[in-house]
Amino acid sequence: MLNEPIIATVFVLALVMVGEVISVATRARVPMLFIVFLGYLLALWTGIFPTNITDKTPLTIFGSIMIAPLIVHMGTLIPFKTLKMQYKSVIISIIGIIFATALILLIITPILGFQTAASGVGPLTGGVIAFVITSEKLQEIGLTSIIVIPALVLALQSLIGLPLASNLLRKYATKLRDKYNANETSDVEAAATLEGTKSWIPDKYATPIVLLFQLFLGGGLAVLLGNWTSIHYSLWSLVIGFIGVLTGFYRDNMMQRANSFGLATAGLIFVLMPSLNTVTFKIFINHLPAVLLILLVGAIGIILGGIIGSKIFKWDKYLGIPVALTALFGFPGDYMICEEISRSLGRNKKEEQWLFSQLLTPLLIGGFTTVTVASVVLASILMKTL
Repeated sequence: MLNEPIIATVFVLALVMVGEVISVATRARVPMLFIVFLGYLLALWTGIFPTNITDKTPLTIFGSIMIAPLIVHMGTLIPFKTLKMQYKSVIISIIGIIFATALILLIITPILGFQTAASGVGPLTGGVIAFVITSEKLQEIGLTSIIVIPALVLALQSLIGLPLASNLLRKYATKLRDKYNANETSDVEAAATLEGTKSWIPDKYATPIVLLFQLFLGGGLAVLLGNWTSIHYSLWSLVIGFIGVLTGFYRDNMMQRANSFGLATAGLIFVLMPSLNTVTFKIFINHLPAVLLILLVGAIGIILGGIIGSKIFKWDKYLGIPVALTALFGFPGDYMICEEISRSLGRNKKEEQWLFSQLLTPLLIGGFTTVTVASVVLASILMKTL
């Protein structure tokens, strides 16, 4: 039955739907991705899902090609005035992973050995690319037996990071909502975003198909630039989206205007699920103590870094800590929890949009700093010491 693409899609999409409903019901206290990842693991272990279920659905392929256009879209959401101030997000996120790395090497090394400690740092503070660098080095030096450690760290880091960041960020968003008149501020933000720009394409031609083509054009260019340079295509995508709005090539909120955001997000979640396929229940239980210790120590380090960074820049700790915690999940988790929180706390549509604009940019910049840049550098340096 699950060999049929439409049936496989229905089953996996049902899991995503359950996660969404729980997130809405709990007012974003339980993040949707947490439920999806945990439910997917349970479905694999109980035999409900085969490990190749995501290969059976075309949404996985669709999601993989939507990553670059989706990040271009994210660039169209960031006002220039807001972006200029985000150096603080960059520094706070870096402080977080420095503290996490230091604590892991100091505490985990005497218990599990330096090789195990070092192999867990890259995936903990980043994503897939950091894991690839780590696993390739471990294979090269014959330490294949501990590859499961960084694999599990990569698979489980979001299960810790998402609930922590979501609940802390929710407290910050509640303060914002209660402190400011969001109806007035949102109009100011919207004006600041579009000030001085005029769309190249007349309104009558700005149909969903045309807008979607623009997004894919930007995404394709980002991928080419990523291939030609040493800069990851996700960063190029973000820059292209930002410059596109600034010059008038893009309108603000492109993917929503193209009526494609919901489907793109669902496809992206389908792409993330296969990272859990190799985590059997036996592997999970055997290596769980070591992985949990790395995750616990790393999370404490990130939180300490977030607190210290917040004090340095006089930020609210309920914003600084989530910015640092983006190292544990990155995109699309950072985007999704901002969307969930603003949707659950906004008392009207304008207030919801304003809250979203205030939360998204620092988390987005923090996530890109750690996951796509800092973690790759960190993993490369540590792997050279083995």
